[in-house]
Amino acid sequence: MSFDFDSFDDDSLPTSDRWNPRSASRALAHKRRKPKKTAGQILAELAEAPHVAEDLLEFTYQPARHEAIWLRESLQPFFDQALIEDVLALVKGGKEANVYLCRATPPLGTPYLAAKVYRPRQFRNLRNDQLYREGRELLTSLGVPIKNRDTREMRAIRNKTSYGAELTHISWLMYEYLTLQRLYELGAAVPRPFSAADNALLMAFIGDVQQPAPVLHGQTLPPEKADQLFHAVLSNVELMLQHGLIHGDLSAYNILYWEQTITLIDFPQVTLSEGNHNAYALLHRDLQRVCEYFAQQGVHQNASALTAQLWKQYVRTAPNQTLSDGYGSA
Repeated sequence: MSFDFDSFDDDSLPTSDRWNPRSASRALAHKRRKPKKTAGQILAELAEAPHVAEDLLEFTYQPARHEAIWLRESLQPFFDQALIEDVLALVKGGKEANVYLCRATPPLGTPYLAAKVYRPRQFRNLRNDQLYREGRELLTSLGVPIKNRDTREMRAIRNKTSYGAELTHISWLMYEYLTLQRLYELGAAVPRPFSAADNALLMAFIGDVQQPAPVLHGQTLPPEKADQLFHAVLSNVELMLQHGLIHGDLSAYNILYWEQTITLIDFPQVTLSEGNHNAYALLHRDLQRVCEYFAQQGVHQNASALTAQLWKQYVRTAPNQTLSDGYGSA
């Protein structure tokens, strides 16, 4: 059973007919007479509903009742694919997603994996994602672009239906997965991706079972190490730009530091350098944030000069222009 946290309204169905499609249709005709339930009420009812059975996945990690519902549903595909066999701990709770430490199955050859599970839409701190989406095609759960703008899917998005919101969410997630896949194959310092589902990503875990890798923010580095790591980050920014990509939300909070090396994370907002009118500003913001952190470590660089230099070297359009505008960087 798959739960849609945005559209589920159990109160509109009589208890005896809850899973009867004909009775459900009759009851839904009177739906507008019922007050809309809050997100907390919806999750509470789901937690107590008969379909949350005792024989569902059991984890070493013990989630709260409300968390358990969407966590089990989100991770089920990875259990079905025999990629993970247990969830050991919550590593990080974020605005959009939580990250969990999972025990990998023996054939994978690695003891642990990280599962990034997106939170139900009611509880996310949603960003202005249209800033990053410009120029990006809508992706299906298979990572395939939807080409025809007159499809049912595109109409649902234009009409802002709950189905359209679900499609937009899946596309957002798939951009992160495919970006990780592409960058990992290019040799970038990113976690190796293993699989994607409708609401979760599975990737290499950075750290060990006692301690996940901390983010770079808050780390104090010796001068020689700081200079080395700055150029490592810059090299990854440059590699992305060579392939038409900009992280879009890069900072010391999105860079892990483990065993003297860095790993870049969090790519759902990845931006197309030649397809987004905000690309230059986003690249500059990424570099500005990186430079601000490393300035505290004694490495002083000019973010504006770096942005202009990298843009001129790797991007064919002028700042604030896209290829669809028909203008080059001349």
